[in-house]
Amino acid sequence: MADRVHRVTMFKLPNPAAQQKLIDAYKTVDATNQKIASIARDNRSSEEKTITICTDTPFLQDGKPYILSLAVGVAEEDPRAQGYTVVSKTEFASMDDLKYYDESCAAHKNLKATAKELGVEGIMTVFFKPQLLGSSA
Repeated sequence: MADRVHRVTMFKLPNPAAQQKLIDAYKTVDATNQKIASIARDNRSSEEKTITICTDTPFLQDGKPYILSLAVGVAEEDPRAQGYTVVSKTEFASMDDLKYYDESCAAHKNLKATAKELGVEGIMTVFFKPQLLGSSA
């Protein structure tokens, strides 16, 4: 478990309706949490309609979930939040899974586009491998 990678992303998005739209985009990430080859449609002419499966990604595409856990929500109002209003915490089994999320996940690409459209005023992302895992149990 210590090899797992934890990622925290915070967004400055003051509008509550926009915050909910961003959270909805994360619902798509959660619903499509599988490593798969992307499919691109090529409609060069009406006679030549082809579907190309893009397998040039260096990641294992086994159809299994690559996000071990995902938690997203609106931050509680507090001066320490420094204007960040939406927080996402994801957990991955490996750096390769995190890289897949960053570089190849179609839902994550759409989420980033949605954030841009919503007028996010700032984003902070950090990730780490825990050096200590504690529990009250």
